[in-house]
Amino acid sequence: QKKKLLEELGENRLPYLTPADADFHQLWKTKYSKLIFRKSDAVPEDLHQMVQESFLALREHNCFFQDLVRIKGKDFLTPVSRILIGNPGCTYKYLNTRLFTVPWPAEGYDIKYCSPQIHDACKALMRLNDYLHIETVKALQGQNLFENKEIKDTSVIDRKQSFPTSLTEQGSVSKDQSSVCVSEDDRSLKSRTSYNLTLLNYMDPLQMLYLKQEPYFGMGSMAVSWHHDENLVERSAVAVYSYSCEDSSVQKSNEQELKGRDPAVWHVGLKVAWDIETPGLAVPLHQGDIYLMLDDLNVTHQHCVLAGLSPRFSSTHRVADSSRGTLEYILGQCELALQNLQTDSDSMALSLKSLEAAVVKQVEEIHNEVEFEWLRQFWFQGKRYLKCTDWWLKPMAKLEEFWRKLEIMVS
Repeated sequence: QKKKLLEELGENRLPYLTPADADFHQLWKTKYSKLIFRKSDAVPEDLHQMVQESFLALREHNCFFQDLVRIKGKDFLTPVSRILIGNPGCTYKYLNTRLFTVPWPAEGYDIKYCSPQIHDACKALMRLNDYLHIETVKALQGQNLFENKEIKDTSVIDRKQSFPTSLTEQGSVSKDQSSVCVSEDDRSLKSRTSYNLTLLNYMDPLQMLYLKQEPYFGMGSMAVSWHHDENLVERSAVAVYSYSCEDSSVQKSNEQELKGRDPAVWHVGLKVAWDIETPGLAVPLHQGDIYLMLDDLNVTHQHCVLAGLSPRFSSTHRVADSSRGTLEYILGQCELALQNLQTDSDSMALSLKSLEAAVVKQVEEIHNEVEFEWLRQFWFQGKRYLKCTDWWLKPMAKLEEFWRKLEIMVS
């Protein structure tokens, strides 16, 4: 599809708009209304400070890693360095690579961190997660998306407002997060907004020898190519906190400036998926800005990240599909498989209770899942997690113990 689109375009590039363009707000209103943007001054200052200090602390402790991912059968190192933080025992899989959460200090879990700074960083990101959950619920309630599923292009823009406020929801931001009540009538609302992890990203574009150029609109260098976020609960929201380490010395790029887009400033790009008629958007991102992708926007649209000149962190909060991605799930699968193993009371010899094809097939599928989706995925990433916590070592040892018993069952 991508190749066909580029062939149709030829040398012509699709138009895209920035806030400086006259039709920007109207386009946002009609084609991108499920994107909510918040300028940094709408977020509590103490939260800014905690989160930005956590980014710097994690970088200082060398906790960001490039991932080895597989795209169309080829392996690549991501230009962006990442770390996954979230609910204990959660994982997140993208581009055939499973990441394991560095657990934030959730109640009821005994988590030992390698330093107080890493503990504080994880705690700050858990607080940001709670804040973004509340703000996402308010955004959905404001648009009535969860009650009016058939309504398209809901207006969130007052044409008379200027850019700093026109892309935000009306009303002030409540600092008392506990004051928001969720209607019991919509049980799916919580499941689509309760972020269970955040994928943190970091990149210094000046350290990159090569960045891919945006192919459809000519938007410039991309840190992350066009994509839909993977492995999410259906119609769940995504919330992003952006922190570019802007410096007063970083002026506009000396390169030929792209139409409407300052190459020195980071942007998020959006387009309607596989659409060669609707103009795209490039929205600038500054220190502490937030944007929310609501409802099915992640399915109907694609987004990319356009690199600026300064280093940038982001915290991307997601409702990861945990049906097959938690420690609790895989341990349960192991227990299920081992129900077919029995020990002779006299000789202590091991044997299978059933040789029915369906039972044997199920056991071997679980055996493969433990090995290839968990043990190999964990250990090929090396000992990166030990820079933050040793939390995963005991569960992995337990999974290896289960795997050895499954090997016996196979033989």
